[in-house]
Amino acid sequence: MSIIELLPELWLLGVICALFVASLSDRKQSVMTWLPLAAGLGVVAAAAALGARGEFLYATYKVDALSQFFKLLIAFGFAVVTGIASGNKDGKDLTPDYFMLLGLSAWGLMLLASCVELITLYLALELSSYSLYALIPLRGQDRRAAEAGIKYILFGAAVTALALFGLSYIIAAKHTTYIAALATTSWSFADAPLAVVGLTLFLAGFFYKLALFPFHFWCPDVYQGAKNETAAYVATIPKLGAVVVLVRLAAFVTPHMEVTTILAILGAVSMTAGNLAALVQRDLKRLLGFSSVAHAGYVMLGLAAGSAAGLSAAAFYSLAYILMNLAAFYVVCAIAKNDENPSLDDLDGLYRRAPALAMILAVAAFSLVGLPPTAGFAGKLFLLSAAWDQGYHWLVIVAVLNTAISIYYYLSMVRHAYTGESEAPALVAPRGYLVFGGVLAALVLLLGILPAPLYDLAAQAAVALHP
Repeated sequence: MSIIELLPELWLLGVICALFVASLSDRKQSVMTWLPLAAGLGVVAAAAALGARGEFLYATYKVDALSQFFKLLIAFGFAVVTGIASGNKDGKDLTPDYFMLLGLSAWGLMLLASCVELITLYLALELSSYSLYALIPLRGQDRRAAEAGIKYILFGAAVTALALFGLSYIIAAKHTTYIAALATTSWSFADAPLAVVGLTLFLAGFFYKLALFPFHFWCPDVYQGAKNETAAYVATIPKLGAVVVLVRLAAFVTPHMEVTTILAILGAVSMTAGNLAALVQRDLKRLLGFSSVAHAGYVMLGLAAGSAAGLSAAAFYSLAYILMNLAAFYVVCAIAKNDENPSLDDLDGLYRRAPALAMILAVAAFSLVGLPPTAGFAGKLFLLSAAWDQGYHWLVIVAVLNTAISIYYYLSMVRHAYTGESEAPALVAPRGYLVFGGVLAALVLLLGILPAPLYDLAAQAAVALHP
């Protein structure tokens, strides 16, 4: 075993230990002097380990192309969220304990990316969830945060019970919990009805993380109630853990089977329900919450396709999703007054008060719609192509119609920023903080113009799963 194979996990674990030590001291605000740099070095460590391969713990923990790709995305997302939080000078809740819980959640997601056995998957999923149960209610004395925390815990407990119940069915029907062994057996309802029912229930735990219909009801309420920085994390990084597991599990089913048909139907309903509900929202975080529900439906295009192209498209779209969503939440955090939730009206006149923020918001909104030349366009193009090639023509048509619906509320944000009038004073942000947001927007554009390098990485991982 080489240390390079486990470098991303070990580095993040070291950061968590340092945050734990800092939480015991009196100098609680000093972590922001070193944490963004440490999180950035974590991205470098994950990039250095991209080529690592190996198996550990009786082949329950596998370091392969897929796991390393997603660990890089998780490390990047954690670094971005710490960078966004560094711009909040009034965040009294942003203590070492807060970042330690964020790091524990990201660490659980990194473990989840490498787990190739169902019981280990479940344990990693719970490890990544428990710290979020503590994080979401942390918002001073705000009662909305307490409500969000209760909803997240109750929904999580119910879905966890469903997933465990499904796992018991899979074990009873297949007599193994190793994904590699499960992939060699039949997953047709005619051959293994108990296993198909069990797999559907087990997937519910990951649909909950992804905020896929009908496991999405917590999503807008939690985004609205949680702190802005917490919402930025919950809206993006846990989705990566759900996608990597769904990609692994989707690799052993084929298009138009019962399980993939369920994925396609849930995807169609999710994107429709999410977009229609987002049309009437005024709270920006709640709007982005329903947007997440819709984007979970788009990811199902690749998973339902079940081909190597579909799985690589789902992996690539998850990267595009976290980039454009983090850019949107960056603007939400930057314009929030006294850590309150901004509304659409708070965007009025943003192009005069803070031109750089208005531009970043425009890039994020265009990408969320799927307009060229952004990462969202490239990601949707790959998803739609993969689904069309596998005969899911009806699902592609539903996705295109939903993209047209989403234009209204995404571009409404841009309309408020560029045509709305406001007497509010200019927003002053540190130059380094604006550069940070500009880099996010530039990455969204760069990934749309040159998607091939990162798409090829995702494709290599998918081909290894689905040759």
